[in-house]
Amino acid sequence: MVYNESKERCEILAEYLIKNKATVRNVATRFGISKSTVHKDITDKLKEINPTLYNDVRNILMKNKSERHIRGGEATKLKYLNLQKKEV
Repeated sequence: MVYNESKERCEILAEYLIKNKATVRNVATRFGISKSTVHKDITDKLKEINPTLYNDVRNILMKNKSERHIRGGEATKLKYLNLQKKEV
């Protein structure tokens, strides 16, 4: 992915996260970088470069964190449903 030279990578990642209400994992996959890099960019670097955008990202990250147990439960449920289908 080619980055716009006038914007920092952290701002591009943050805008994608906000626009798509994505998770850190989704953003990392979309841009082909590690989750650690995404997280570092959108928390540490973004806070210094664009505090307003950082606050928007922080709200989404908090929401994702509060919902992650639900996503994990859904993934497990689907896993076992797929196993049952294969057995039949």
